[in-house]
Amino acid sequence: MSNRNNQANKQAARERLRAERERQAKKDRIRRQLIVGGAIVGVLAIAGGIGVAVSNMDSGSSAGSGGSGDWAKAAKAPLVKPQNTSGKNGTTVVVGKKDAKNTLNLFEDPRCPGCAAFEQNVGATVEKDIKDGKYKASYHLGTFLDANLKGTGSKEALSALGAALNVSPDAFLKYKYALYSKEFHPDETGPDKFADDSYLIKVADTVPALKGNAAFQKAVKSGTYDRWALEMSDAFSAVKDVTSTPTIKLNDTVLGTDSPQGKVAPSSPAAFNSMVDKALKK
Repeated sequence: MSNRNNQANKQAARERLRAERERQAKKDRIRRQLIVGGAIVGVLAIAGGIGVAVSNMDSGSSAGSGGSGDWAKAAKAPLVKPQNTSGKNGTTVVVGKKDAKNTLNLFEDPRCPGCAAFEQNVGATVEKDIKDGKYKASYHLGTFLDANLKGTGSKEALSALGAALNVSPDAFLKYKYALYSKEFHPDETGPDKFADDSYLIKVADTVPALKGNAAFQKAVKSGTYDRWALEMSDAFSAVKDVTSTPTIKLNDTVLGTDSPQGKVAPSSPAAFNSMVDKALKK
């Protein structure tokens, strides 16, 4: 091998090492950015799933943090409750048979990677159990990641979910599943895709009940359910014993595997079914 080739190979090796160091430095910067004054956000890669730590902050007070004045206005706008809601300010969202004796409570944030992992792995099982009457599901949706990661995507997605719920509970479930899917759920360290109404409508077009639905699209574009999204987020933040997302409770039992950070939601249908069956026997 010639001296020139030797030098070229050494230079190439140095460039690869430099590039790898830059990639690692970028990852370290992102990791530091996700730790916000007092550990508001923690990304936990445990048992194949990811959990995001939650602070009980008032998400409504940070409505304008994404740089848009719309959310500051939304906090003072008249409240429009979607159909198929109940309770104070329409923040009770229960899907399933009314006579189901048990209730599965799901605490999620639309931008949460752990919630996406749970929905991708276990969402279909939850939907089947709801239809079978094994339990009804109560959905508690927060938007704390908008403050932690910057942007407005969680609030925008929650408002769009309100528009889907106004169509039907099934449209709500199918749309939520689509938003959390591998195809459409954004990387939490990448662009805030959910902040774009056209992207939310693009995802909705994969749901039969929402595809080309003019009323749904108008509600998304005009922010009909923006104020409701803030009310939902405030109700989520008021639940003091929920410290990470996703948190899954069957009646009063938190489903998950113990970890130093708390319960990690089940990451497979088999694990989920086992935990549900155990909780039902209590």
